[in-house]
Amino acid sequence: MIKHPIAAAAAALSLALAPLAAHAELAVGTTAPDFSTQGALAGKPLPVSLRALLAKGAVVLYFYPKAFTQGCTLEAHAFADASADFARAGATVVGMSNDGIESLEKFSSLECRDKFTVASASPDVIKAYDVPLIANGKDTGLSSRTSYVITPDGKIAFAHTDMDWHSHVEQTLAVVQKLNHEH
Repeated sequence: MIKHPIAAAAAALSLALAPLAAHAELAVGTTAPDFSTQGALAGKPLPVSLRALLAKGAVVLYFYPKAFTQGCTLEAHAFADASADFARAGATVVGMSNDGIESLEKFSSLECRDKFTVASASPDVIKAYDVPLIANGKDTGLSSRTSYVITPDGKIAFAHTDMDWHSHVEQTLAVVQKLNHEH
């Protein structure tokens, strides 16, 4: 029996959206691995902590392979364009890659359009979220394109893996809007 109302909504929502989701890396209902790292917003460095973000509400945590590559830039633009919708639904968006802070500072301003935080994902964080990108049989240290919705109690409500960036914003936004509407 699910005791927490957000967890119950997440479980129901995951069943409803199951046909839409690609292979999910971390299972719905599991606890999201906590992390603290360096990030950037509007070109300025800042500390990023999952625990602190969850204190404000749901978190959309999306992993992308590399700043300033075509797909990652287009995905950042799409998340930036939808940032007000995510905020209205009570969710914070954070993009994660293994890029260095200097690159993230530029990416946060130029491609994320000063709308949301991007943060540096260490190999340990990438592994904890089970999103490594394997190319030619080798772990490249990059992440696959995987998006998670994490409820304020730290549970995975939704996970979506697809190297095509197009569906990530639409699907994560639908989840956070449904969670917000139910509460």
